[in-house]
This record gives sequence, C-alpha cells and structure tokens, in this order.
Amino acid sequence: MRLITLNADIVIKYWDYFTNVFMEYSPRLISATILLVIGWWAIKLIKKVIMRVMAKREMEPTLSKFLADILIWTLKILLFVTVISRLGVENSSFVAIIGAAGLAIGLSLQGSLSNFAGGVLIIMFKPFKVGDFIEAQGVSGTVKQIQIFVTQLATVDNQIIFVPNGILSNGTIINYTYATTRRADLTIAISYSSDIKKAKDVIVEILNNHKMILKDPEPMVLVKDLAESSINLAVRPWSAIDDFFVMRSDVLEQIRNAFNKEGIEIPFPQRELHIIQK
Repeated sequence: MRLITLNADIVIKYWDYFTNVFMEYSPRLISATILLVIGWWAIKLIKKVIMRVMAKREMEPTLSKFLADILIWTLKILLFVTVISRLGVENSSFVAIIGAAGLAIGLSLQGSLSNFAGGVLIIMFKPFKVGDFIEAQGVSGTVKQIQIFVTQLATVDNQIIFVPNGILSNGTIINYTYATTRRADLTIAISYSSDIKKAKDVIVEILNNHKMILKDPEPMVLVKDLAESSINLAVRPWSAIDDFFVMRSDVLEQIRNAFNKEGIEIPFPQRELHIIQK
C-alpha cells in the first residue's frame, strides 16, 4: 500500500508540473503557431507578387527565379528565428550559428560564388544572349544556355563548351552578332605588274551587283599595303548578320573568277635562288 501511495504521489507531482508548464507556455505556443502560419502564407504571397513584378519588367527568367528564391529563403530563416524567439528561446545563439555557417559555406564555395556573381552580371547587363555567336576565353561558339554558374556554347562542329561565368564576366567578350550588320575585312593581293585601277574596278562591280551586300554603309576598296611580293587591296563589304558567311564566300569566289577572266594575277610567295660557283 505504501508503494502504491508513493507512485501515486509521484504521478500527481509530475502531472501538476507539466500542467503548470503547459499553462505557462501555451500562450507562447499558440502565438508562435499563429505567427508561423501567417508568416508562411505571407511569404508565399510575397513570392507571387515578386514573380509578377519581375515578369512585367521583362527580367531574365533565370535571374528572376533565382533572386526570388534567395529572398524567400531569407524570409523563411527570419521567420524561423522569430518563431523560436517567440517560444522564449534566446535567438542570439541561432544568429551566431547561422553566421558561422554562412561564413563556412562562403569560404568553401568561393569559386562557385564568383561564378554566381558573374552569372548575375551577365544576365543583368546582357553582353550577349541566347543565340549570339561569341568569342571569349580562347573559345568561340553560339550561346545555347545562360545558367547561374556556367554558360553553354556550341562550337561550329557542334561541341558543347561550359564556360564558368566568373572568368567569362571578367574577361574580354567578342559578340559577333550583337549588331544587325557586319563588315567583312578581306585582303586581296595582286601582282605589281597588274593594273591597280582595273583590279579595283572589277572588285567594285562585284560588290555593287551582289544582292547580299548593303548599299549603306557603302562598300570600299582601298590600297592597303605595298608588300614584298604583292599589292594588297582592302575590300570592305557590309551585309546582314545572317548573310555574312555566305556573302564573304561568294565575294572571294567571284573575285577569283573575275581576276582569271581579266588576266589580273594573284601572286604567291616566290624566292629566287642564285647559285654562285667558285
């Protein structure tokens, strides 16, 4: 009987303790729960509003989604810390833990963060876009996809190159398709025995009659160099970006055929060898 009475006293003691604790913390628990529900709903609403605003401003989809995710995760962390502090837990320790974790992650992902920053700069300032043909970091190709950390290029022989955005944004980028028109810089060599004016007239006629060559800006034919074994003419026709390579090939072919027909010599390097016998 004494043992049963002792156990009953212990149960009553702990029941009273838990009841007191529950009555003391129940207002905090209820308010923290309400705060969590309202905060979670507000974060979802904020995300929808932000995505709509970015869509109206025609921001890059990749950048807008990533920035929205960063903002939402930041709000979630703040909500978590607020709910914990509402329950009576000191939030200074959580802030210290979050700060230490952020520092450790930043040091371990230094290269990735650099690539991320480069990706943000590329997407924001748009030195190139998907479909442009660029040259950078010793490689060239058509931009297939701009991701947060890397940019995908497809070479002319259909190889895919992944260029980190960090070095891509900090280096020199040549965008061949940024403008709507492009000029071909051709050098045509003729021999010193050929008539310069006749050669220029033949080239001008070809340029004026070519359908892909623009009239404005006007194509030019100039004497570029008096080289060791040739007179070099600078040929400068303009065309639309989509017609550039076909136009360039046609012009070279037509100049070659016209020179053969008109008897204008295209020289090749020659050396004279003198043998002195003693």
